[in-house]
Amino acid sequence: MPTITLKTLINAPIERCFDLARSIDLHVQSMRSSKEEAISGTTSGLIDINETVTWKARHFGINFTMTSKVTKLDKPYYFVDEMMSGPFKKLHHQHIFKTIGTSTEMTDVFEFETPFGLTGLIVERLFLKSYMKNLLLERNRIIKGVAE
Repeated sequence: MPTITLKTLINAPIERCFDLARSIDLHVQSMRSSKEEAISGTTSGLIDINETVTWKARHFGINFTMTSKVTKLDKPYYFVDEMMSGPFKKLHHQHIFKTIGTSTEMTDVFEFETPFGLTGLIVERLFLKSYMKNLLLERNRIIKGVAE
């Protein structure tokens, strides 16, 4: 199962970074390239523990719908969102925040698994892991820009 781990240093307080990472509105802004929108559940503001959001987006010319739920939360240090339904066999995203001096280190641990057996495995390795990493990097760039 592919795992993407990213660390982003943000010159802003941990509470601000934590809340921006939970912001539905900022997520939509950071995913403009895929026309992502929140269509059900928590569709604006900050998502919280046990809340869900259903996303509609277009990737690779195909429309996708995915419902995620925040399954763990320890404000302002940690939260996890997991796919409840959607295109992946599994999607588990840990968001970890740590104060370093006057900055915040934001760490993403993003695990996913595609369906379709061997074909899915080939897709993961050929391009999907890189594609997902680039989406996360863009999202983190937006969070950093707004936070700072």
